[in-house]
Amino acid sequence: MPEQTVIPAAKLWFVLARASASIGTYIERSFGQQGFCLTDFMILEALLHKGPLTISAIGEKVMLASASMTSAIDRLEERRLVHRSLSAEDRRVRLVSLTCEGRQFITLLFEKHQNDLEAISAGFSQEERRVLYAALKKIGFAAKAATPSLSGHAQRPAENQGGQ
Repeated sequence: MPEQTVIPAAKLWFVLARASASIGTYIERSFGQQGFCLTDFMILEALLHKGPLTISAIGEKVMLASASMTSAIDRLEERRLVHRSLSAEDRRVRLVSLTCEGRQFITLLFEKHQNDLEAISAGFSQEERRVLYAALKKIGFAAKAATPSLSGHAQRPAENQGGQ
């Protein structure tokens, strides 16, 4: 295929969307073999790396609505991978934490997940990874800044953009 000198933004978006969908399918099939969906994995992974969190905090991290989060937490609690408890600082707050079994399970599953991602990323040099990472962060921040907030105005880019 001849290399194009100018690649239209619409083509970039299409390729990005297709790549994301393909990676998502690959990951979901891997989790499906473990009897899990992507949402369950993302919740367990957030708890593994962030520690106990409220349902709303987990929802923000995994971009899931509160009602869906409650169902997901119920599912994980039934499997004895998480438990709910009252916060020591504020008894109105309920925290979700990993159980011992949950921590062991997600630690092994996360290691497999990392290996799966390394396998499909093996064709990238470290320089290509750095360039791709920077480009994806840049387009993510640009889209976020261009997205109207509830007030109808575009959001300003954050001063500290390291957390996306």
